Amino acid sequence: MSRPYAEVIGDPIAHSKSPLIHRFWLDALGIEGDYRATHVTPDRLAGYFAERRADPAWRGCNVTVPHKLAALDHVADPGEVRAGIGAINTVFRGEGGEPIGTNTDAAGFWSPIAGLDLVAERVAVLGTGGAARAVLWALARVGVAHVTLLARNPLKGAGLLVHFGLKGDVVPLDAPLPPAALLVNASVLGMVGHVPFAPDLAPLPEDALVYDLVYAPLETPLLAAARARALEVVDGLEMLVGQAALAFELFFGAEPPRERDAELRALLTA
Repeated sequence: MSRPYAEVIGDPIAHSKSPLIHRFWLDALGIEGDYRATHVTPDRLAGYFAERRADPAWRGCNVTVPHKLAALDHVADPGEVRAGIGAINTVFRGEGGEPIGTNTDAAGFWSPIAGLDLVAERVAVLGTGGAARAVLWALARVGVAHVTLLARNPLKGAGLLVHFGLKGDVVPLDAPLPPAALLVNASVLGMVGHVPFAPDLAPLPEDALVYDLVYAPLETPLLAAARARALEVVDGLEMLVGQAALAFELFFGAEPPRERDAELRALLTA
């Protein structure tokens, strides 16, 4: 029997740093296993899951753009993720071998900013895809006062605010930013191969936090502009490593050595 493995699937996928993260943890813990990146186009998604179901060595996969919503159609959903966040980023084998979908993005997103008190604050979020859904779900759970959603499709954006029970408004991508305490880029804008997201940050207060979920490149135009204004920033590696840690435990049954995060970050940014 081949050694157990997990993987990340997406289209594109070459930019993914997930294999570096999971292989680092596998080596650190001395676990016999592998983690790989697999290019899966939308028309191959159903076939991918059919093939992996039949492979006993497959422990699961992380799911990235553009499959976070569509993958729900091919896996079990006992945690009712579809009715909640509405998107998955992790698939793991249940006790009976059935692939089960879940979402570790929300916890991964929230972990670096868990100390913030946003109950009475205004937050701006860019995007309406799977990552944005996880962000909005987390913001709803902590009772954020008001969310301004920057979206290409205003109807879709308004629907998401209603779905998550958030008070707020929807504005175009190029609209001026509100005076938000937290700005989150939960879109692909700024990622390699996509146009940058570089808004005027002047409306943000001096104590605002700018959080970009994009990690390729790590220093996006948005983060560069925020640093130029001396604003506090969180880069995409924070969420990437946070969500990966939860997925790793589901795949391989062991907690990753988070005490070695500094070493891992150095590897990822080399």
